Amino acid sequence: MNHFLFLGSIGWGEILIVLLLVILLFGGKKIPELMKGLGKGVKSFKEGMKDVEDDMKEIKKEIETETPKEKK
Repeated sequence: MNHFLFLGSIGWGEILIVLLLVILLFGGKKIPELMKGLGKGVKSFKEGMKDVEDDMKEIKKEIETETPKEKK
């Protein structure tokens, strides 16, 4: 039962096979470059999500500070 929860039913054997294929396809020298690019991509995505959250908070604040509509 050594399965990763976020990967469903993928076990250690499958992960090992994937890692070996990556090493064979890209070579040992290219893997650090790939990981660096992946890290930059994740960082950029997180920054984009933070910008969207900040914009949503500003919009919410603007809506809350608008004058309330008159009651009948």
